[in-house]
Amino acid sequence: MKRFLSMYRVEQKIFFRSPDVILFCLAMPLVVFVVITMITGGKNAADSGLTYLQSAYVSLSTVGICCSAFMSIPITVVELRSQGILRRMYCSPCSPARLLACDTICSGVIAALSTLILTVAAVVVFGYRMQGNVFVYLAVWLLTMISMFSIGLMVASLCRTTKSMNVATSLLYFPMLLLSGATIPAEVFPAGLRAVSGWMPLGVGIGLLKSVSMGCYDKTLMSVMTLIAIAVICSTIAIKTFRWE
Repeated sequence: MKRFLSMYRVEQKIFFRSPDVILFCLAMPLVVFVVITMITGGKNAADSGLTYLQSAYVSLSTVGICCSAFMSIPITVVELRSQGILRRMYCSPCSPARLLACDTICSGVIAALSTLILTVAAVVVFGYRMQGNVFVYLAVWLLTMISMFSIGLMVASLCRTTKSMNVATSLLYFPMLLLSGATIPAEVFPAGLRAVSGWMPLGVGIGLLKSVSMGCYDKTLMSVMTLIAIAVICSTIAIKTFRWE
């Protein structure tokens, strides 16, 4: 445990020194939230029963998850493999599994910090109050993060080269970020695009989070089961196909 904590502290410092993490995971959700809220915060978001303030908060609370799952985790794992670091660590007392666990936890911490910063701004500055149960919301947020991280780990296991990883992560990251309702509330989408966002894995999580934030739990079972299925299937594929070199 002592070795694990020492490695984790080093990896976490590296994460915080990355300008991409600061810009896309921490700063961007806050800036977009402030802009949306100042322009249309109190207005109703179509027929969703949410204001744009409420919708934007839930949507943007998943941006840190999106960035970590589809960019941070796959990039880190594939680059370590392509550089031969995992292979060398596999033959050393320092387990590469420990390194991968540290990187995954670091990504989770960044995602949580992104949501925490957004929450403080929403509650303190704009007076946001959640109608649903906060603890249920946190549980669903964690489930969404686990599901998305499992997809990221699956991509990291399947991609053997940095080039293939860049293509795969780009095809996942940008559609998830822009079309799932993570940065732009899905309520402003045309009907066809709104249906597409609802079928995306992250879109399922966002829709579930919005329902829970409003205290509506009667139609959430299918979304919960979908996220659990994604987590189980993608994690299984990631474990079965993972290679150290």
